[in-house]
Amino acid sequence: MISGLVSVIIPVHNRIEFLREAVDSVLAQTYRPVEIIIVDDGSTEGSLQMVDAIAQKHPNEISIIHQSNKGAGLAREAGRLLARGEFIQYLDSDDLLLPEKFELQVRGLRDNDDCDVSYGYTRYRYQDGSVEPRPWKGSGQKVETMFPSFLVSRWWDTLTPLYRKEICDRAGSWADLRLEEDWEYDCRIASLGVKLHFCREYIAEVRDHSIGRLCKGKVLDPIRLRERAKAHALIFEDAKRGGIDETFPEMQHFARELFLLSRQCGSAGLIEESQLLFELSKKASGGLRSKGLDFKIYKLLSDVFGWKLTGRYSCWRDRLRELAK
Repeated sequence: MISGLVSVIIPVHNRIEFLREAVDSVLAQTYRPVEIIIVDDGSTEGSLQMVDAIAQKHPNEISIIHQSNKGAGLAREAGRLLARGEFIQYLDSDDLLLPEKFELQVRGLRDNDDCDVSYGYTRYRYQDGSVEPRPWKGSGQKVETMFPSFLVSRWWDTLTPLYRKEICDRAGSWADLRLEEDWEYDCRIASLGVKLHFCREYIAEVRDHSIGRLCKGKVLDPIRLRERAKAHALIFEDAKRGGIDETFPEMQHFARELFLLSRQCGSAGLIEESQLLFELSKKASGGLRSKGLDFKIYKLLSDVFGWKLTGRYSCWRDRLRELAK
């Protein structure tokens, strides 16, 4: 590990124009030293050559890894294993760092030895170029720890935090997931009880666009649901390791999330995933709540009509309720 060095890990699959801008935002940092590790996650031939060309322009600061397409999580893991920095920055290829990000966050972590992660305001830019007037998601609020609030939502984006490398090493490798892998990774870090440093300035920008965004897709797509089911199961284990049990309102919220996802998986014909999430939802709810009438009725209907038909009926009923509001 090189003291003071910030290792920036950028996974990319095509999206070369965005990648150029992301790399430029790192090179424009007022802080040094930095290293940029681009992980080409199975880009097509034309894009592959352009990725190499970007790296060749800055050989002293940029290195590149080529691998077959494994998803953003395992691409970040390949970069993490090569990172030499005292600090780790994950950056998606379509997002931007603001110039003083590292200067502000490294200073914050240096001045707060008890903190392992620094975050700050994140700007959101819409496709028409307009900007959300307030900090995006929960990045404008000061929070001391990631749990229990991360059970309700991942209230920052991948580029928002700067991590100490040692906390990333303790958290271990990224999971083999293609959806919600970033949420699960942060919940694993949260389970270590880390304290957060908060920077009251804009440090990064997320851009909305329609080019190859994995977060956009059909809710009941079986492939997406299978990945989300695996991620939610892992997050539940992360929360338990972090000491979050059914007495926390955030765990009760997550229990409802598990139950909803169980119904959606059932509707999509993912029976094993539906049954697993149903049982996890009961565990997350706690002893008394897990014996509630809603669980009993749903299990009875599933035994009689099957998990798929019961899931479809339940999802249909949920949609009707939303329309009635």
